[in-house]
Amino acid sequence: GSKSESKKIMIGADVPVIPGYHGEDQSIERLQKEADAMGYPVLIKAVLGGGGKGMRICWKSEDLAAAVESSRHEAMASFNDDNVLVEKYLVNPRHVELQVFADEHGNCVHLFERDCSLQRRYQKVIEEAPAPHMPEELRASMGNAAVAAAKAVGYAGAGTVEFILDADSNYYFMEMNTRLQVEHPVTEMITGKDLVELQLQAASGWPLTFAQEDLSINGHSFEARIYSERPDNNFLPANGRLDHLVTAEPSDSVRIESGVVEGDEVSVHYDPMIAKLVVHDRDRNQALNKLIRCLQDYEVVGLPTNIDFLLTCAQHPTFRAGTVDTGFIDEFLEDLLPDTAAPTPADALALAGVSYALKSEGDATQPNPADVGSPWNDASLASFRIGTPSQQTVTIIDGGVPTEVVVRRPDRSDAGHFEVSVQREGDDSATAVEIFDAALNGTALSATLNGQKISATSVVLADSNPKAPGNDSLDFFAPNHFDRPRYSLEVQSTDLGNAAGGAAKGSVTAPMPGKIIRVMVEPGQEVEAGTPLVVMEAMKMEHVLEAPFAGKVSELFTGVDDFVADSDVVVMLE
Repeated sequence: GSKSESKKIMIGADVPVIPGYHGEDQSIERLQKEADAMGYPVLIKAVLGGGGKGMRICWKSEDLAAAVESSRHEAMASFNDDNVLVEKYLVNPRHVELQVFADEHGNCVHLFERDCSLQRRYQKVIEEAPAPHMPEELRASMGNAAVAAAKAVGYAGAGTVEFILDADSNYYFMEMNTRLQVEHPVTEMITGKDLVELQLQAASGWPLTFAQEDLSINGHSFEARIYSERPDNNFLPANGRLDHLVTAEPSDSVRIESGVVEGDEVSVHYDPMIAKLVVHDRDRNQALNKLIRCLQDYEVVGLPTNIDFLLTCAQHPTFRAGTVDTGFIDEFLEDLLPDTAAPTPADALALAGVSYALKSEGDATQPNPADVGSPWNDASLASFRIGTPSQQTVTIIDGGVPTEVVVRRPDRSDAGHFEVSVQREGDDSATAVEIFDAALNGTALSATLNGQKISATSVVLADSNPKAPGNDSLDFFAPNHFDRPRYSLEVQSTDLGNAAGGAAKGSVTAPMPGKIIRVMVEPGQEVEAGTPLVVMEAMKMEHVLEAPFAGKVSELFTGVDDFVADSDVVVMLE
């Protein structure tokens, strides 16, 4: 529905509303006048729709026209309507929403609040219920305002009334979503109510079977949204194939709501959220610990996701303290992005190297159906060598740096015993690691390291890097044993001539598949670093590709309405 119309109705119902312009005059002159009058920063929002589509922050008057144009374009693409409203932007508030239910018989209740302040690009990342540090008096006041908002429009069914909450506990109506939200499971977890069932009952004309005083909060719940995206590349959506997928074990207190299964292709034509992880426990601390454990149990290979980012968010001291506002990610982004360039511990590289060697041996001794009598079909002969222990050198690319992992069996009679040498390029000496009882069953690796039993997962995808043909990817999961639950590695091809690659110097490439919607430069044009070059649309969002350095546009490889693939060269600079 229309956000502008809803604001007018809320003002009539005495529900606090953020100051703003919600009028029908959509001329840039009128929008500029209203924004200048209320003072910057301001927030431009699409009148219809949600999910952060069409939202732009404008910090100064001279940038308003461009922000409005961008907002309108995205709004039209998403909602087939380019009307916008302008509101005073509250810097770093909390985003707190109330779940309401109403029937056609005049009954209306709220099912308490959800805190959705942890966001990126105006889209929620982790939600929780109830909101941390919420005084009962404020909870009651916001609940009453949410019920008043629903009654003001004669609402029936499930709805969500969203508020902005400032540091002084002043709250303002933002919008009402006339549906169940993505994050509704956390409300189900703390109230014991099946909101989908209630929605169907309300739609069927049934009266509510409970009153406000019948509802209470039981424990605490979190929901983490799992996106196919690249947090280290400005959270741009990603696509690919789910070659390997393992989730946490579902239970009464752990829900996995997924739209994908192993083997699925995730395309650019849909929203990048592929799953939701919902947990519940007796209090916030216990629920948060459970969320962290479940995120650590996830294994995804073949598709970039935000799982490691979710982990760092959940483990951050500010989030643990429950004092997050909507500026949390921007403020702590450097701390939150996993340091994938940090060297992998030698012990982890040794285990990864052993797992790769074991897989190579297993692949080499697959039974030959054309020669059923061959002794070489016996997998126990995989490591057999005449007169010398078996040895294999695995060159692992770790954070862009080649690391030589030499895997050697000192005793031919003990196939699970390895002496491993790990030497990172540039290091003066190698690190020696000894591993016992190593065995690989499919992707499951078991071993003994430093007297400790290790259970890990090793997933190898052959020839998986288009920029380095012949190289294999090696994703190594051992959440209970090392500083990170997952290490994404690459095994270098023995054909070093094919191992090089990448885009040419000076090329600007597409960060994902998408459609070019605007070309803002032409060949021969001089540009500064940061100059917008082209605008592409992917997963219903606009993405501006900017010049990485000052120079001249030497060539354009695309035009408006062209579709480009991930890593395609779009513009060449010199």
